[in-house]
Amino acid sequence: MTDEEPDSDDEFASERDDLADALAKRPNVSERVADAIRAVPRHEFVPADQRDAAYDDRPLPIGEGQTVSAPHVVAIMADELDLREDDRVLEVGTGCGYHAAVTAELVGAEHVYSIEYVEALAERARENLARAGYGDVSVRHGDGHDGWPEHAPYDAAYLTCAAPEFPDAVVKQVRNGGRLVGPIGDASQRLVRAEKNEDGGLVESDEGPVRFVRMQGGE
Repeated sequence: MTDEEPDSDDEFASERDDLADALAKRPNVSERVADAIRAVPRHEFVPADQRDAAYDDRPLPIGEGQTVSAPHVVAIMADELDLREDDRVLEVGTGCGYHAAVTAELVGAEHVYSIEYVEALAERARENLARAGYGDVSVRHGDGHDGWPEHAPYDAAYLTCAAPEFPDAVVKQVRNGGRLVGPIGDASQRLVRAEKNEDGGLVESDEGPVRFVRMQGGE
């Protein structure tokens, strides 16, 4: 956390409303998810030199070679997960904490568990989340390939980084009937939605091309 005073929320309110209104017009973004985007102060999660662009619908650098996803991607992933109040959700790749905050708006901050491979980002995300009012989100520094078994089973899980496939441990920690979403692939990535069936397998659907940073760890 820097010594700078955080920007006033009202300073960005109209920009955030414009962004949420635009997202609500998309056929794959519900009004409920658009309202979650409307509620979260994205400017509190990006570096100070990126705050003027906080409500542009595009990814932004957050340091450590990582980015925060464009708001429309965050919104689409939330809708694909069909998140409901009180769902227990696992996030792999906390980044700056913005995506976790949007998830918290939909399920409650105390139901969000997020893992970040880069320790400096995990620490910064905790600060960002606390400052923005989402301090009950649980953030752990660790390898996302391992999931977070202590809080399983999860109703839903999602990746904010690209992997060749959903990590086995993450799949195992989602309950039967639960949902997963993430960018799957390497040079070519697709956003994949999966539902875990009763025998533990996944029924997957391809939701289109995406481009994410690669998942770290797994060694």
